[in-house]
Amino acid sequence: MNNFEIGDRVSVLDDAIDGEIIKIAGNDIIIKTSEDFVMTFQSEELVKVNNDSLKNLFSSKSLSQVLSEKTEPKKRSFVKEKKSKKEEFVLEVDLHIEKLVPQTRGMSNYDILNIQMDTAKGQLEFAIRNRMQKLVFIHGVGEGVLKSELEFLLSRYDQISFQEASFQKYGFGATAVHIKQNTN
Repeated sequence: MNNFEIGDRVSVLDDAIDGEIIKIAGNDIIIKTSEDFVMTFQSEELVKVNNDSLKNLFSSKSLSQVLSEKTEPKKRSFVKEKKSKKEEFVLEVDLHIEKLVPQTRGMSNYDILNIQMDTAKGQLEFAIRNRMQKLVFIHGVGEGVLKSELEFLLSRYDQISFQEASFQKYGFGATAVHIKQNTN
């Protein structure tokens, strides 16, 4: 387990966020990102990126090992993937609120749901305008409020059919939307 201290430079494991620790409250670690946002993470979600850890990473290899790795050409394998016509572009819209706004402090559930639904409607209209045939809304599992609101919105469109998205790719929390385009 990392022993974090205020002032440590850290990076979030599953996201492209880094910053400096400004407060530690139990297992909650509050960081100020390089974009000046203040965010809270659990200690297991963070890793130190101080210069000392970088030095330790490189000091484990000898200079001759590093030089030999740089001079030896790496063999590359090229495998051309054949894509079927079914593998067309799919617009994926993540409706998790943390992906839509930088901060939710002070927002009610109603406000959050409205932002998510406005985003869904906007992206759906965009897909229809641009003659896309498929899009996927990633809504998560939760209590199902967003999913049911999304289904209500989608049912108001005649040219749309929808179903659960691929479990293998998205898990339980996604809805695939198929748009029947007019071929005029």
